[in-house]
Amino acid sequence: MKKRILTGDRPTGRLHLGHYVGSLKSRVELQDEYEEFILIADVQALTTHFEHPELIHDSIYQVAIDNLSVGLDPEKTTMIQQSMIPAIAELTIFYSMLVTVPQLSHNPTIKTEAKNYGYKEMTYGFLGYPVSQSADITFCNAHLVPVGEDQIPHIEMTRKIVRKFNDLYGTEIVEPEYKLSSVGRLCGIDGNAKMGKSLGNAIYLSDSPDEIVRKVKSGVTDTNRISVKIPGRPEVCTIYKYHEAFNKEECPNIEGMCKNAQIGCVACKKLLAEKLNQMLDPIREKRAYYESHIDEVKEIVSEGTKKANKIGNENIAKIKEKMHVQM
Repeated sequence: MKKRILTGDRPTGRLHLGHYVGSLKSRVELQDEYEEFILIADVQALTTHFEHPELIHDSIYQVAIDNLSVGLDPEKTTMIQQSMIPAIAELTIFYSMLVTVPQLSHNPTIKTEAKNYGYKEMTYGFLGYPVSQSADITFCNAHLVPVGEDQIPHIEMTRKIVRKFNDLYGTEIVEPEYKLSSVGRLCGIDGNAKMGKSLGNAIYLSDSPDEIVRKVKSGVTDTNRISVKIPGRPEVCTIYKYHEAFNKEECPNIEGMCKNAQIGCVACKKLLAEKLNQMLDPIREKRAYYESHIDEVKEIVSEGTKKANKIGNENIAKIKEKMHVQM
């Protein structure tokens, strides 16, 4: 049998190029090699958007469409709505008995995210979401979890929880490995290290050709280059970083022309916008199909969730039997 991968997205809005580079592209590449589960993490989204659950609900199918539009095959992958999986909720409770508050509060990713959101005090749900994430991964006994470097502490916590749980109760929950993304985080078009909706610096997979051109035109370049005649520094240019991510074949030529003042920023941005639109055209075409067949999207998520529930219910029954938590 194929090994199982679990990955996913928080449904807090449509997905952008940062998601594509960081995870979506690799999901498409891995779907033939692994049994792939895509979790639409609507419960986890509540940890930061609990005041706006309507945003999360509206985004569930948009996130599903983004995944389908980039090339994920619903015959090969299983899309799951997190809140509809009781096994995840039960495992979260069981795991929480084994994790201390200091372990969670000292987690570097938790610290960083709390700072990013401006939280002086953390809710129980926000502080404990790595425990819920452990349940996400293990309810279906996933072998592998693709992550960025900032998520490694979460996987290490999951591994510790699983080892302790198996030792205590004699269960056989799979201890997952992580698969580190070979691509670094894509910065915002404004040069900010983080790309996000709230920052207004994201290019979305669903953006129109004109929106792509407009956003690329606003992108930050070498601030010292006030004239085409001045040699540029590609290493400090946000637009060049996007060329590296989406136009690798032409990068050596673009780099040489920039350093030798043979191409200006306007022309360089035009090249990038053309390249992005070429890449996004087939994605937009698929999105248009799924947007006009939303019932098909709902069916894909519904059927995936049913399949996941069958697996989760079988696993949680075995776990509860080992724990003597049963009638």
